[in-house]
Amino acid sequence: MNGLNPLQRDEKLSDPLRQRIEELNRRLASLKEELDKLDLEAQRWAEKRNSTQKQIKVLRAKVADLKEKRDKLNERVRELKNMREEAKAERIEKHNQILKLKEKLKRLAEKKPIRSMHDVESEIERLEWKIQTTSLPVHEEKMLIDQVRTLEIQLSTHRQIRELEESLLELRAEEKALETKAKLHHERLSELAKQSQSFHEKMIGILGEIHGFRVEADDAHQKYVGIKQQAQALHQKRGELLRQAKSIKQELRQAEEERQLKRQRGLRKELVEKALEKLKRGEKLSWEEFKVLTEQKKVKIAENDP
Repeated sequence: MNGLNPLQRDEKLSDPLRQRIEELNRRLASLKEELDKLDLEAQRWAEKRNSTQKQIKVLRAKVADLKEKRDKLNERVRELKNMREEAKAERIEKHNQILKLKEKLKRLAEKKPIRSMHDVESEIERLEWKIQTTSLPVHEEKMLIDQVRTLEIQLSTHRQIRELEESLLELRAEEKALETKAKLHHERLSELAKQSQSFHEKMIGILGEIHGFRVEADDAHQKYVGIKQQAQALHQKRGELLRQAKSIKQELRQAEEERQLKRQRGLRKELVEKALEKLKRGEKLSWEEFKVLTEQKKVKIAENDP
């Protein structure tokens, strides 16, 4: 075969296998380099994801703190609203009482005596003193007693008017106090409501940040997963190449073993041929030559040759 002996032909046949092994090794090295790069990239995305998740955790704690403060303020605002409404209801009640007293006072004012309360009191005292200290005829005494009764009715009217006016002043003071109280509650709850709104707006802002970080974390995780999938595909490809390399190496070993076996057979044949020629020439054999002829059962045949 093109002047090549079997050993040379075996070596020629093994060359493509060796080239194939070299090609597989180059591809495996390239895959390893690519896998190392993917591992580094996956690690970077994992670190970014984990770092972002830590930021989200910190921001969530801030949101929880702001929510607690806001809720406490809202609870206080509700209490102040109730207190304001109670003060308003009491003020309305006082105002209605004032209106009733004013109406009653108006009716009494129509009956108000012309003479002042002081004059009426003085006149009653004068008449009572006269009745008690002066001996008067019965009809005159009766007339004075009637006058006292009439004056006492006038005095009672004066007293009722004074009591109503005092009650009216008291009710107006209470109405004003309740109005002030409701106003103070309203101002306080308005202030707390602004603080609550500020906490709420900060919370909404942070929730927006959390959403942005969550998008980043999800994106980083998706890229991490995508890179891991690429790496898995490359690992599978690498595994397939390793299996191919193993198969080819096994084939090379078998070819090498066959080549060595053929070589040994060739050497053995040459040794036998050389030993037989030496026998024919009557030359002395070496131990190896004698042994190989004995194993090949060639010694007896050689001895019988002419």
